[in-house]
Amino acid sequence: MSPKKTTLKPARNVPASTKAPPDPGSLRGVANWKEAARWLRDRGIEDIECITPDLAGVPRGKMMPSSKFTSNTSLALPSAIYRHTISGEYPDETESFRYEPRDSDLKLMPDLSTLSVVPWETDPTAQVICDIVDSDGGEVPYTPRNVLKRIMSLYHDRGWKPIVAPEIEFYLVAKNDDPDYPLHPPKGRSGRSILGGQGYSIAGINEFDELIDDIYHFSEKQGLEIDTLIHEEGPAQLEINLRHGNPIELADQVFLFKRTIREAALKHDIYATFMAKPMQGQPGSAMHIHQSVVNIDTGKNVFSNADGSASKEFFHFIGGMQKYVPSALAMLAPYVNSYRRLQPDMSCPVNNAWGYDNRTTAFRVPVSDPQARRVENRLPSSDANPYLALAASLAAGLLGIMKEIEPTAPTEDSANEGSIDLPRGLLEAVALLEDEPAFEEIFGAQFIGLYAGVKRGEFETFMQVISPWEREFLLLNV
Repeated sequence: MSPKKTTLKPARNVPASTKAPPDPGSLRGVANWKEAARWLRDRGIEDIECITPDLAGVPRGKMMPSSKFTSNTSLALPSAIYRHTISGEYPDETESFRYEPRDSDLKLMPDLSTLSVVPWETDPTAQVICDIVDSDGGEVPYTPRNVLKRIMSLYHDRGWKPIVAPEIEFYLVAKNDDPDYPLHPPKGRSGRSILGGQGYSIAGINEFDELIDDIYHFSEKQGLEIDTLIHEEGPAQLEINLRHGNPIELADQVFLFKRTIREAALKHDIYATFMAKPMQGQPGSAMHIHQSVVNIDTGKNVFSNADGSASKEFFHFIGGMQKYVPSALAMLAPYVNSYRRLQPDMSCPVNNAWGYDNRTTAFRVPVSDPQARRVENRLPSSDANPYLALAASLAAGLLGIMKEIEPTAPTEDSANEGSIDLPRGLLEAVALLEDEPAFEEIFGAQFIGLYAGVKRGEFETFMQVISPWEREFLLLNV
């Protein structure tokens, strides 16, 4: 893989990063192929994993010796990996969901700024996140990283850049090798399974001290920064908050954090799951997204006027979220299980309301100074592909600014006491995604068609499974 052939180029209309090039001695990222060779050599790296997220956010790619990675080697994957369901099946074609006739190769283009070690491997191993291009080097518009880059380019065209900070919730569960049996919490260091209702409990975190130490250790080795870690309301439910920054970089971090947390849990003979609702009767897991927009030239928060008051862009952003996020919910709640989380509950909004420091609303405005003014989207679940969830949320806000959509009045009391203002299931959410005219232009018709086709395929697979509820209440009663 010669430097001339493999130097990563930004996707069309997407600005290159303005940050300083990575230090070749850093934990994460290098600036060019010469530094990559040195970085790998200095660390004695034997193998490298070239990975990229599929539509579900699952890492796909290839592993190779590090010497081959820096040689004249072409990396490719079949286009079909972006057309299969989470269970590995391939839906039937429709008018909008089509397979590439030849199942041609797509090229993996390593983003060297993401190069890092894989700390849980016994042999010295590195990993790098790759972009996807076609055989001629052109952008492939339906891959998750490129979908998010497309939205970022729309902000850049206006002289802006979005800033995000995700918060990811997940459960630790005892190992379960039979999907017919319900999940349950693992035993902590006390020898007992932790109970629910332990929100912000330090003792709850201490139950899994050694595992959490490994999460921190693995993250540090990869150059990933955790802002805070807390115990949430569910039994053995944790939340990791990441520092705010560039959406692509933060989506990359969530992509890698999910993998890191699963590996740390397996080291301790338990599972970590990002299912939206893994246990009946317990809280679901969210991926809350804090969002703001800054002026590229001045660095000022676009959501605040010079006098510190909220700007018209701030209110239009909220108006766009209210109007378009329900139609984009299939990208924020992508599975049948995701909608089990969206139940009337103080901690999970089932509305499209907004309010100041109001956690019952879908769109919460935290207390902050003017430069930190932001909007928190509380609808996404932790099972969402981070690239697509960020793209959907930022696109909705931008459409609101572009169309000058006024929001409703802020909600002062609980927003969860009325009717549910969101799609109640996956098929309804997919239909809304397809029926929104603005989405075809902002996301691209090819992506909408592929994503909707895959989601419908997953629903059909789900419908083939007979649930315990059906056996319990229908077997002898109907």
